[in-house]
Amino acid sequence: MNGNNFPDRQTSAEARPHLWRNARLATLDPAKEGLGVVEKGAVVVESGRITYTGPESELPVLAIERAEITDLEGRWVTPGLVDCHTHIVHGGNRAREFEMRLDGATYEEVARAGGGIVSSVKATNALSVDGLVAASLPRLDTLLSEGMTTIEIKSGYGLNIEAELKMLRAARALGNLRPVRVVTSYLGAHATPVEYKGRNGDYITDVVLPGLEQAHAEGLVDAVDGFCEGIAFSVEEMRRVFDRAQQLGLPVKLHAEQLSNLGGARFAASYLALSADHLEYLTADDAVVMAAAGTAAVLLPGAFYAINEKQKPPVKALREAGAHIAIATDCNPGTSPLTSLLLTMNMSATLFGLTVEECIAGATREGARALGLIDETGTLETGKSADFAIWDVESLAELVYRIGFNPLHAHVFKGERIDR
Repeated sequence: MNGNNFPDRQTSAEARPHLWRNARLATLDPAKEGLGVVEKGAVVVESGRITYTGPESELPVLAIERAEITDLEGRWVTPGLVDCHTHIVHGGNRAREFEMRLDGATYEEVARAGGGIVSSVKATNALSVDGLVAASLPRLDTLLSEGMTTIEIKSGYGLNIEAELKMLRAARALGNLRPVRVVTSYLGAHATPVEYKGRNGDYITDVVLPGLEQAHAEGLVDAVDGFCEGIAFSVEEMRRVFDRAQQLGLPVKLHAEQLSNLGGARFAASYLALSADHLEYLTADDAVVMAAAGTAAVLLPGAFYAINEKQKPPVKALREAGAHIAIATDCNPGTSPLTSLLLTMNMSATLFGLTVEECIAGATREGARALGLIDETGTLETGKSADFAIWDVESLAELVYRIGFNPLHAHVFKGERIDR
């Protein structure tokens, strides 16, 4: 992945190791049971990377002698949160159509009034890169305030080559302006613009594929996504996009099985996709195929809640198949205007029945896995980037249990402390 990152600050002070001691660690180390808890733990960071994590009693002597020391006073420490599915770069909002629906308007009436994705495309196209950055920063800052250290940002509201590239450029800019790791996904195959109505194939030929090639040439894209659904693109239409992504050496992921089962998740797994996302209509057999391919299941309770869906993703089948389950906000202007991973964890538990362990893993380790970053972040392990969150809670269950409350004390990105 070549997503832009907050620049490392190599100062003489940072050349010293930093010891974070007197902590309760949830390492999320997959080799350990559960959340990999270490009571009376410590983390040592040097040059932005973890050089030790484990019991404080087993700290190397040299680490203690040379280190700058921070006493965490028994606070809980988890990996930094990971939001592995977002559309935070866009123009405008759709509060008016939300209000119309509450007043009884149908989706057809909303569309006739200029609502729906058409309104987001129009508002996004009207903004410059700087304008998109300015519009997106409040959403990003809200997520960062909860200890998020890695975010995926998709294009998909441009629906023409230049506008899709503009969105990706804005996403890269956000990664330079804030202490966060940004991973970009090219989502040209999100919807068909009005001028291509009924001509999905022509849209893919004229816009999606050449736009992808240009985004790749400019270093703007880390992965390729699509929306496989009856109202969007078929498996065969997405095959053309994924084939080109493979030729360019880019990993793929897919919005699949949200409103019906078109076989999208199984198709994505055949390309060893990083993830298939939504999955309300996934079958047990599909879950087995995904697990065998290592394709993560990304559940998006914000969208389920916002559009009042009834069909829940098959969590039991995913568990039984041994699939990796991640969760994300799906932050977008239409179907999930959600900018809280803490609330996402609560929703995942209350709406989908995930356990506390699954929610915390889903927003850390499994989110990183869904982005192809499991070797870099998502757990507190030696050699990984020093990305972690420090919490004022008595129990980790509080991170999932509370609603509308942020217990973050501070978080660390690449070894740099960021206070609330």
